[in-house]
Amino acid sequence: MQIKFGTDGWRGIIARDFTFDNVSLVAQATMDYLHREGLGAKGVVVGYDRRFLSREFAERVAEIAAGNDITCWLIDGYAPTPAVSWGVHELGAGAGVMITASHNPPIYNGFKVKEQYGGSARPSTTKVLEEMVAANQASGREVRAIPLAEAREKGVVKPFAARTSYFKQLARYVDLDLIRRANIPVVVDPMYGAGTGFIPELLPGTAEIHALENPGFGGQPPEPTEEHLTDLALLVKSGQYRVGLALDGDADRIGAVDEAGEFFSSHRIFTVLLRHLHERKGLAGGVVKTVSTTRMIDLLSAKFGLPLFETPIGFKHICELMLDHDILMGGEESGGLGVKGHIPERDGILMGLLLLEAMAMTGKGLRQLLMETMDEIGHFYYHRLDLPIDNAAKEELIARLKAGGMSTIAGREVAEENFRDGFKFIFGDGSWLLIRPSGTEPVLRLYSEAGDPDLVTALLQAGRDIARI
Repeated sequence: MQIKFGTDGWRGIIARDFTFDNVSLVAQATMDYLHREGLGAKGVVVGYDRRFLSREFAERVAEIAAGNDITCWLIDGYAPTPAVSWGVHELGAGAGVMITASHNPPIYNGFKVKEQYGGSARPSTTKVLEEMVAANQASGREVRAIPLAEAREKGVVKPFAARTSYFKQLARYVDLDLIRRANIPVVVDPMYGAGTGFIPELLPGTAEIHALENPGFGGQPPEPTEEHLTDLALLVKSGQYRVGLALDGDADRIGAVDEAGEFFSSHRIFTVLLRHLHERKGLAGGVVKTVSTTRMIDLLSAKFGLPLFETPIGFKHICELMLDHDILMGGEESGGLGVKGHIPERDGILMGLLLLEAMAMTGKGLRQLLMETMDEIGHFYYHRLDLPIDNAAKEELIARLKAGGMSTIAGREVAEENFRDGFKFIFGDGSWLLIRPSGTEPVLRLYSEAGDPDLVTALLQAGRDIARI
């Protein structure tokens, strides 16, 4: 099969696409790439989440690293992607491999590549990896591997406690003592994923739900969106907790529930944290957002005099800018947020701790912090719909939208088009609709933001009408 990397790594359905044979092909190409780039001597960090067979897939990658004379630090238990990425940075490794399908449904698994700076592989790198996989397949390149027990005995595969150095970094970045003293009643939903146990270990007494190992993720994707966080919202609404934090399957994305028990989207988290980093922690630099991210970031960046950049969806694009520019914060609609002074990587656990730090410093809840900012820059409402769509319908829709001719939508004149990633239609009052077919799933995503929730609903319905769904 043809291996294609998506917004962050290669993903496939377990046993159909994501097989040991295909993982071996990608792992061999990765090791070939490291040797070609002169990075093989630096070694590779290999980690995994709590999905079905993730540990076994990671062990296979370790065997192939060893077979290619590349030292492998294999994590000693499941860990979040940002902890593995930090390990790449901390150890000075040539790269990292994380076996995870992140927020995708439980039938998927995936292969993420982290470059030596501890962040997502750049598009130029994944393109080369795709080409090397294809070339190896065409030439019948042998997959070189050493059995795990033998590799461990030889010291080519070494255990690595991912959480140890990662926890030290978090303690450097966030005032954990201040948070502990504030004694904020907080409950965490790791969604059965790799972030389980991490925040409670840093903040003893923190409650946690959905912490058992469950490769089926309770029957839903481990994605911290509103429809998946009903249990967390009910707990906060009960009055037992002042805030709820949610992590996706590999804990590189964040979701939250505010003090009213309402879903607190990544747009709101981005807005609150940008202000916290700039005003309370005294940090400056550029700001990066993806095309599906709230206008609040545009307005807040202008207010603070911070340069603003926009990229296609996928943190790898944000990562590139973080490597090339002085970037204070970058984020995307899906809950992936990264900050200056860390690695160029999204980190749901760090973002959760920063939210608690903002609450501890101000004595205010998340909703109160957001409302103070909205009172200054305007109030915004946002919603996203994920709709099933088959490939034929997807291709027909893409062709139709590329042909143009969408001058009005929902009775409103289109003032500007942005086709950087998907099809974004912007209206005169700043409201917008984005129609974006997923590159990894049979899904059509519709996004909208406006100053009126009824207008958001109308624009999303217009999007459905355009897609004929």
